Amino acid sequence: MKKLLPLLAATVLAALLAAQDVTLPPSQKLRIAEAAISQFYVDSVDEEKIVESAIKSMLETLDPHSAYSNAEETRELNEPLAGNFSGIGITFNMNNDTLYVLQTVAGGPSERVGLLAGDRIIAVNDTAIAGVKMKNSAIMKRLRGPKGTDVNVRVLRKAAGASDTIDFRITRADIPIYSVDAAYMVDDKTGYIRLNKFAAETRKEMETALRDLRRKGMDRLILDLTDNGGGYLNAAVEILGELLDPGQLTVYTEGRMSPRFDHEARPYGIDPLFNKGRVAVMVNQYSASASEITSGAIQDWDRGVVVGRRTFGKGLVQRPFPFPDGSMMRLTIAHYYTPTGRDIQKPYTKGEQKEYAHDIIDRLKSGELMHADSIKFIDSLKVNTLKLKRPIYGGGGITPDVFVPLDTTAFTKYYRDVMAKGAINRYTIRYVDGHRKEIASSYKTDTDFVKDFEVTPEMLADLYAMAEKDGVKPDPEQQKQSEPVFKMILKALIGRDIYDNATYFKVYNTFDPIFRRAFEIINSKEYDRILSPGS
Repeated sequence: MKKLLPLLAATVLAALLAAQDVTLPPSQKLRIAEAAISQFYVDSVDEEKIVESAIKSMLETLDPHSAYSNAEETRELNEPLAGNFSGIGITFNMNNDTLYVLQTVAGGPSERVGLLAGDRIIAVNDTAIAGVKMKNSAIMKRLRGPKGTDVNVRVLRKAAGASDTIDFRITRADIPIYSVDAAYMVDDKTGYIRLNKFAAETRKEMETALRDLRRKGMDRLILDLTDNGGGYLNAAVEILGELLDPGQLTVYTEGRMSPRFDHEARPYGIDPLFNKGRVAVMVNQYSASASEITSGAIQDWDRGVVVGRRTFGKGLVQRPFPFPDGSMMRLTIAHYYTPTGRDIQKPYTKGEQKEYAHDIIDRLKSGELMHADSIKFIDSLKVNTLKLKRPIYGGGGITPDVFVPLDTTAFTKYYRDVMAKGAINRYTIRYVDGHRKEIASSYKTDTDFVKDFEVTPEMLADLYAMAEKDGVKPDPEQQKQSEPVFKMILKALIGRDIYDNATYFKVYNTFDPIFRRAFEIINSKEYDRILSPGS
C-alpha cells in the first residue's frame, strides 16, 4: 500500500492538471509515465531497463558524443584510462580456442611465479578455458580480480618436442596499462614516441620517454598520434607543458553553461623537457579529442610540423554524471578550441548519429583520404598561426601541414580475408613456438632483428596454406600484390612476440608512409620551409 501511494498521488495530480489544462514540467511528466508503466502495464516490466532506454533516447536527440553506459560498460570504459587494473600480468592471443601467452609483464605476478611466453593457459580455478569456445571477456573476468587475491591456473608448456602441464597459484596485483607503445631513437638525433591514449599515467610515461631519449642524444622528436582516440584533457595539457613554452595557451573550453576556461602550458619540473628542437606530429583520420588538442596547439604555436591526414574532429567536452548503481551518463557541456580559436568539432546534426558515424567512409568516397586537393577549405574559417602567421583552417579536425595519402595498393581482398580468418596471428604463434630460441640467439637485440631478419618465401607459402585450410581461396596475383605488407606484418608480429611491443613499431615504421614522410621532413630543409612566415 505504501508503495502505491506515491503513484496514486502522481496519477491524481496528473489528472487534475490535465483537467485544468495545466502543462507539467517535463521531468515530472517523465516520472509519472515511468510510474504508470511500472504499476499498470499489462505484463511485468523491467523498470531499470525502461529507465535506461529513456535516458538513451534522450541523449540520442543531442550530439553524437553524449551517451549512457551501464555499470559494466562504465567499468570497461574507465579502466584503460585509469592507468592500471588488478590481474595476473600477461598479454595473450587466442589460438585455436586456446589462450597463448605472448608476454608476461616485467615484475608482474605471472613473471614472478615463472610463467613463460609460449605457455598455454588451459584452465582457471579448475574451469577449462581451452577448447570450450569461451569468449575473451569471460576469460579475462576469471583472470582479473581484486588485488591480493589468488587465482589457480593450469598451463600446458611445450619444450624440446615434449609437453607438460604445470599448475600455478598467482596472486593478483595492480597491472599497469601503458600509454606509450614505443619510444626509441630512429637515428642518432631523431627520437620517436608513440602514444595510444591520453590516460592518468601518460604524463609520467612521456616524461620518462623524453628524458631517456634526450640522454641518448635526441634533438628532434617524432610524436606518433595516429589512431589515438584521445582520453583525458589534462593529459594532453600536461604533455604540451613539456613541449611548449610556459604560459602558452594549450586549449580552452567554452559552452552555454560553462564559461571559457583557459589551459596554459605548465612543465612538471622547473623547465619544459623539450620546448626546443624540431617536432613532427603524426596524425590520421582516427586521431581524435586529446590527440587533436595536442596537434592543434603544436600547429597553432608553430612549434612543429603536423604530418598525415585530417584528424577525426572530436571537439566536444563530456562531463560524467555517475549514478549510484555504477552506471554513468556522459553529457556534452562545452567545445574544445585550439589557441587560435579553431573549433575542433566537425559539423553534425543533432539526433543524426548514423550520418555522423559514416563520416570516415564519406571521406574515403569523396577522395579526401587519397588526394590533398579533395579537402574543402572554408575561407571564413581561415586563421593565422600565432608566431609565423601561417594560414591554417578550422571546420572540424586538424588539417596537417603536410598531407600523406592513404595507400591501399597492397591491401587486397585476399589480404583482408587472411586477416579476417586470424591466419596471420595463428601462423605467428606457431612460428615463434618453433623458432623462439633460434631467433633470440641469432639476433641479440631487436635492432639486429629489424635490420637482418627476413620473411622467406617458404614462410609465406606456409601462411597461404594455413589460410587455404581456413577457406581462403588462393589468388597468386593478389598474393604477389600484398607480399610487402604480409612480410612486414609477419616480421613485426614475430619481433613483438620475441622482444617487446616497441619492436613491432620499429618494423612497421619502415613501411608506414606517414612515418617515412615525417622522418624525411624533420631531417631536411623542408622543415624550415614549412615553418616560415606566411607559408
